[in-house]
Amino acid sequence: MRAFPTKRPERRAAPALYTSRVTASLETLDWHSFLARPHAPEPSHEALRRLAGTRILITGAGGSIGAALALRLAALAPARLILLEASESHLFALQNAFALHASQVPVAFALGGIADAALIDELFDRHAPQLVMHAAAFKHVPLLEEQPLAAIANNVFGTRTLAGAAARHSARLVLLSTDKAVAPASVMGATKRIAEQIMLANGGTALRLGNVLASRDSVAEVFAAELAAGRPLTVTDPAARRYFLTLDEAVNLLLAAALEGPGLFAADLKESHYIADLARFLAARLAPTRKVAIEFSHLRSGDKETEQFWSSRESARPAQTAGLLAIDSPRPGQLDAALDALHAALAARNTASALAELARLVPDFTPSPMLCALAQQHSSEAVR
Repeated sequence: MRAFPTKRPERRAAPALYTSRVTASLETLDWHSFLARPHAPEPSHEALRRLAGTRILITGAGGSIGAALALRLAALAPARLILLEASESHLFALQNAFALHASQVPVAFALGGIADAALIDELFDRHAPQLVMHAAAFKHVPLLEEQPLAAIANNVFGTRTLAGAAARHSARLVLLSTDKAVAPASVMGATKRIAEQIMLANGGTALRLGNVLASRDSVAEVFAAELAAGRPLTVTDPAARRYFLTLDEAVNLLLAAALEGPGLFAADLKESHYIADLARFLAARLAPTRKVAIEFSHLRSGDKETEQFWSSRESARPAQTAGLLAIDSPRPGQLDAALDALHAALAARNTASALAELARLVPDFTPSPMLCALAQQHSSEAVR
């Protein structure tokens, strides 16, 4: 356990964890001049004081959102922070950020993944977290279309492992989810939808966010790297739109959802933006003296033209906290039995069976042609 010198973190965008010129250039941008809307509401100081004295576990703590959340929580005087991260380099960067920025609070750093049941049990036994902020997930849509079993193992069964440990220790759960879980067209979205179901079945909270600007490996970071290399900007489709928010807004909404209580929530973002408009904004800000071309390709496997925060099978209403919507969503029956069947398919490395079980758990999941072809290919290879 380490205690760090008192120094309140700056309340701006992401903490200075990543030192690339690309990330540094994005951190200085006025994102709200692109978003053209008011900042999402921030929880009140009185509400945030409820987190003081709490033992909090953050999974995926070395990611962009996890790290910003950890540094923000450190300023609220929790009894202890337990920061779990699967990437060694990201955990190292997080330790350095805490040494520079964090307030004096007991912090335990843990290297490992959420699917490691022995490690999860050890963290709960040793530190007894009362609140779990679950931000660990595989998230890259096209990559996971090629690696569906890895997506299931991490996003579904890592979440199930975490939820089981939390239930045994009476800890509250808050899941960082995504609008891609709504009527999913990707295995990433389908696995995040099942993670939501696991959370809700265990009395937890799930929050659907959109695309977080300037987070690691986000489209903004990809555009900035293309600009730095003097290349045209690559956009999948001229009609593609996404809901965007800043990193600071994402952290505020996660904290608001944690304070709201059990249930499924979504960010109350009124307007989506064309991805091509984001490309033009970044070109004007980062390469103002250059004429930058935009090249359109096509939607990738698992991509949708537009996203939404609730499906036709769900309904939305204002939550108690400004900036959030409460989503009323049907609950699946026999969730544990369905998860057991999915786990059996995963253990057998049977992609076709796993895909079928995913579709049973998420009836509005539309597998991509590439994913279906991959399942068929794996089935053919298994027969030979």
